[in-house]
Amino acid sequence: MQLAIPLLKERGPLFRQVYAGLRESILSGVLAGGEKLPSTRELAEQLGISRTVVLSAYDQLLAEGFAVGRAGSGTYVASGIDVSLNRSAQPQASIQPRLSRFGSTAAAGWPDWHIPSRRTSSLRFDFAYGRSDLETFPFAMWRRILLRCARKAPVSELDYGPAAGNVKLREAICAHLRRSRAVVSDPSRVIVVNGSQQALDLIARVLIERGDRIAIEDPSYQGTKEVLRAAGARLLPVAVDADGLKTAKLPSNARVAFVTPSHQFPTGSILSLARRLELLDWAKRENAIVVEDDYDGEFRYEGQPVESLQDLDREGRVIYVGTFSRTVFASLRIGYLIAPKTLVTVFSAAKWLCDRHTATLEQQALAEFITGGMYERYLRGVRKRNASRRQVLLDSIQKCFGDRVELTGDGAGAHVVLWPKRHIEEQDAIAHAAARGVGVYGISSYFLQKPRRTGIMLGYSRMREAEIREGIRRLSDVF
Repeated sequence: MQLAIPLLKERGPLFRQVYAGLRESILSGVLAGGEKLPSTRELAEQLGISRTVVLSAYDQLLAEGFAVGRAGSGTYVASGIDVSLNRSAQPQASIQPRLSRFGSTAAAGWPDWHIPSRRTSSLRFDFAYGRSDLETFPFAMWRRILLRCARKAPVSELDYGPAAGNVKLREAICAHLRRSRAVVSDPSRVIVVNGSQQALDLIARVLIERGDRIAIEDPSYQGTKEVLRAAGARLLPVAVDADGLKTAKLPSNARVAFVTPSHQFPTGSILSLARRLELLDWAKRENAIVVEDDYDGEFRYEGQPVESLQDLDREGRVIYVGTFSRTVFASLRIGYLIAPKTLVTVFSAAKWLCDRHTATLEQQALAEFITGGMYERYLRGVRKRNASRRQVLLDSIQKCFGDRVELTGDGAGAHVVLWPKRHIEEQDAIAHAAARGVGVYGISSYFLQKPRRTGIMLGYSRMREAEIREGIRRLSDVF
């Protein structure tokens, strides 16, 4: 046991200082009743003092009843001491330091973030979105890979790693994206980060100054919106329709545009090829950067995938962001950004300044998981299950709602949005659905401007088909 007891000459006899430090730890609850104290020899070595001094301090504790001795066992904290008697342990008034703009923005926005996790009670039919399929993921295999990586890793690889990430993982990411998303890159352009949220944060730090004009989809992902607000950017909302971002409404003199073209978050629309080309043409005219957040581009159910912005880019204007949180599991916290060659060095430096590098063993395990073909096999299974759930969801909506609602987002991803044709109050609908055991989520908080319509988000990646049918049946009663 390591105890911190500051010893200063001006504070009087050493044995009294040791006694006072131990007494304070007992009264404050740091040392619990019945807990064994260090031996006098051990504590003397820790504090660099004579054992005789510690013996005197222990004798005082024993005499006052703060400790008890057990023959042949040692000295223990006495049980039954009322720690509330220690008035010095009561909370003291703390100062209110002046917050930075980032701190103030973060504090103000915190109550509104992480909307899906705010539900306090467990609902039987919870259409939560933005979640991976934990039932399908091969956790037993993952544990074996992780253990193997831990066992065979040389000590040198457990030191600080490359800021940009494990080389094998960067190679694996490039090979996978080339096959699945038509993203062309080389490992030197990949920066491994702690989830896509860190990628967005690094982009804001590297490219955006306070007051810069930034184009952003409306509605848009809250993590993007709040990172930009904290950076002091001037947000310029651009409306979204069935074909994605309305490129004709893109503003002039914007420095960066943030988009989710493969499955717009949260509406689910897919940016058409014509608009992708228009977006890149706008970026060229305005000398702007485009951030392509491909948060769930692995899941598409109809037609051929539309070519990524990154693959269409011929001038190095697109920064591609991806994550494994939606496909593997969220707590893994591994994502990546693919930077134009001119920005690789600055993003590597920014990553180093932020946290040096992402966890090493998890990167090694993920690299083996991908290169061994296990990741693609797992994704095929998830796509198959999602496709089946999606079809049940669409059939149930058609059966229970008919033409009372419009639907967006059903072509890709793992959530859809219901748009009631008649006006309903979003919070009332959510509350009435919850009363029937159904968890649904509103779309209004994702708008920068006041929404003209009410939308209800329905995720289906973790629901069974029978749960989807019954959940939609109950939800139709609300509408």
